[in-house]
Amino acid sequence: APLAAAPPARAGDEPLLRGIFEIGKRSCDVVLSARRLRWSPILPESPTGDSSVALQAQEEMIEMKDVFSVKLKRRRFAGQKKGGTLLGITIFKCLNKEENKLTDCAIHLNNLSEDHCQSWFRHLKEILNGFQNRPKSLKVFINPSSHKREATHLYYEKVAPLFKLADIKTDVTVTEYEGHALSVLKECELQAFDGVVCVGGDGSVSEVAHGLLLRAQIDAGKDTDYVSKPVRAPVPLGVIPAGTTNILAHTLYGIKHAVTATLHIVMGHIQAVDVCTFSTPRKLLRFGFSAMFGFGARTLALAERHRWMPSSQRKDFAFIKTLADLKPEECELSFLPLQNLQEDSHERDRKKKERTKKGSKDQWQKIQGHFLNVSIMAIPCLCSMAPRGLAPNTRLNNGSMALIVVQNTSRTEFIKHLKRYTSVKNQFNFPFVETYTVQEVKVQPRLKSGPDAKANACLNAEGNYPWNIDGDLMKEASEVHVRVHPQLIDLYGVNTDDLECSQVTCKCI
Repeated sequence: APLAAAPPARAGDEPLLRGIFEIGKRSCDVVLSARRLRWSPILPESPTGDSSVALQAQEEMIEMKDVFSVKLKRRRFAGQKKGGTLLGITIFKCLNKEENKLTDCAIHLNNLSEDHCQSWFRHLKEILNGFQNRPKSLKVFINPSSHKREATHLYYEKVAPLFKLADIKTDVTVTEYEGHALSVLKECELQAFDGVVCVGGDGSVSEVAHGLLLRAQIDAGKDTDYVSKPVRAPVPLGVIPAGTTNILAHTLYGIKHAVTATLHIVMGHIQAVDVCTFSTPRKLLRFGFSAMFGFGARTLALAERHRWMPSSQRKDFAFIKTLADLKPEECELSFLPLQNLQEDSHERDRKKKERTKKGSKDQWQKIQGHFLNVSIMAIPCLCSMAPRGLAPNTRLNNGSMALIVVQNTSRTEFIKHLKRYTSVKNQFNFPFVETYTVQEVKVQPRLKSGPDAKANACLNAEGNYPWNIDGDLMKEASEVHVRVHPQLIDLYGVNTDDLECSQVTCKCI
């Protein structure tokens, strides 16, 4: 019978180079293709010539998509910055570890031939340059006040060396005041950068995200006072967690780990994410990912008035004090339910246009009463205190928001609800908690009169109510209209729903 034809090689598996390198003190046959680098030890023949007792060469490999840097390895004397004796090539790989953590490892390919190493080096660099999403130039913002004032040290100790190793050029701004990053983003030449990185907490990240999207509207010639259909951010945003809760970083990476966040940026892992606009009838307040009205906002407002305290102390104090003085807000909520979560954004837009042509209106729903807390979230909002997320029923980019309404109840029952966030139990399984999947929300507070108004410490002289938008305090007296805009910004990271621990495919040598 005729021999069956060998299966065709997969695209990118065709050998580009083949050569001999010493890896881990063993001579190896090394083969490079566009997809992977493979090597196996060169074994001596059996002295008796009996191939059945010959040791089988164990092949190892790395995927080129996991490689983020390649360098020529040289021996240099102390103080010598250039030249030196060539020893070979070092390949730096991104390695998946447990609990969604990433780290880097180095694989040394030793060979003393200058021509041999230079040829391999050029081919390896050419493959790496073919990964389009990987940034080559980044604008970096560092908030030196984040958490325990460790952000600057964290950046130069953990992040900057990896950027340098990956040949990424950086332009760093250490912010000096609230709104500094926003001012810089309005003026800087964004086209010179492949991405923007923020080293800080949730408030810093929110400011940078808002600045990027505001800049996009300005460049598109849109009116920034009222933005109904915003354009996408021009470049991706990277988040290096250096705050206390780091909700966005936890949601993107599944972990608070600066090296993991940096490697996602270096590798060009990009995730499209939904963004909300928070507006009054007169103006755009903010682009953001999540907001709380009521208890969550009152707690933040109280913490901001005690800035003289250390960060962790003032947050604990504000939480306990607000809980002790627990009181509901009277307001009216109007919301537009999401008709079908399975439909993509284009299909929903098409149906919305059809309903408009027919003269029918979307079915807004209203509820009013006394509410302890109202959460509006376009992302799951994971953090160490809420491992399942503050809004576990939404996703990063499904074009919806979670509206979570906690009606007035006793302090004891409210605490039970809050405690459930730290466990695997359903924190919404209470008769006073209602959840909705929505496209738009309008929150209209009812101004109190009489003795109750004087007792309301969170209201200022103008009668403004506090809002907690991505960890930033905003105060507004009028109705706030929240809309979700599908996949409005790209963030460096991955969808945490897809994260899983992968097998290590090479040894660190």
